[in-house]
Amino acid sequence: MAEAVLRVARRQLSQRGGSGAPILLRQMFEPVSCTFTYLLGDRESREAVLIDPVLETAPRDAQLIKELGLRLLYAVNTHCHADHITGSGLLRSLLPGCQSVISRLSGAQADLHIEDGDSIRFGRFALETRASPGHTPGCVTFVLNDHSMAFTGDALLIRGCGRTDFQQGDQLLYPAQDLHIVTCCAKTLYHSVHEKIFTLPGDCLIYPAHDYHGFTVSTVEEERTLNPRLTLSCEEFVKIMGNLNLPKPQQIDFAVPANMRCGVQTPTA
Repeated sequence: MAEAVLRVARRQLSQRGGSGAPILLRQMFEPVSCTFTYLLGDRESREAVLIDPVLETAPRDAQLIKELGLRLLYAVNTHCHADHITGSGLLRSLLPGCQSVISRLSGAQADLHIEDGDSIRFGRFALETRASPGHTPGCVTFVLNDHSMAFTGDALLIRGCGRTDFQQGDQLLYPAQDLHIVTCCAKTLYHSVHEKIFTLPGDCLIYPAHDYHGFTVSTVEEERTLNPRLTLSCEEFVKIMGNLNLPKPQQIDFAVPANMRCGVQTPTA
């Protein structure tokens, strides 16, 4: 009972935005791709990490980090994105000492490659890496060490989830052409969410990489009970995901090649 009370107290402290809060959290938005970028910092050591930066808003992020007196240790990506170019490469130039981070299974270049179970430490805090493939093979969810919040990338969205009809973003796998692959990816995503995210405490805050409906945060309990896709059986989920018929991401042809190189684009003649 005492441990449960302490866990809730820590969650409330982590969520509080006042100067006395033990962790600093800022949620920022990029409107073209509807991407959330998250800044987490230790108020004592001033060390910080940035999750899912976007190229166009990297200067904004760097300016905020400087204004808050933080030292950015890592610019991390939850996966190799297909809808925008990551800002991690530019941030390495804007903020010397910053290192880029991505899952080894993404196949993308970075200063540091992480795997399931690895921790990213900043000051007194750490982000636990939980592999959550399905949207892409290299998707990960980052969980704060007190389990008060999780940054789920495209694996789990608020009342939704990432698409499963393409892998790694470099080519679309339309259901009509390769239904077997789409089915496997959907099954993988379903089990990733249920085993790696829905097993967190119910009051754990869910911060996704995107939102298209004006929401900013959810909880494990909300998504576990209200998510219209992931409350279904695995078989029903696979059927829905195989029939979404979504259009090709607009930026995929240049975003993925750049993101495979840490967001560094090939110069054009």
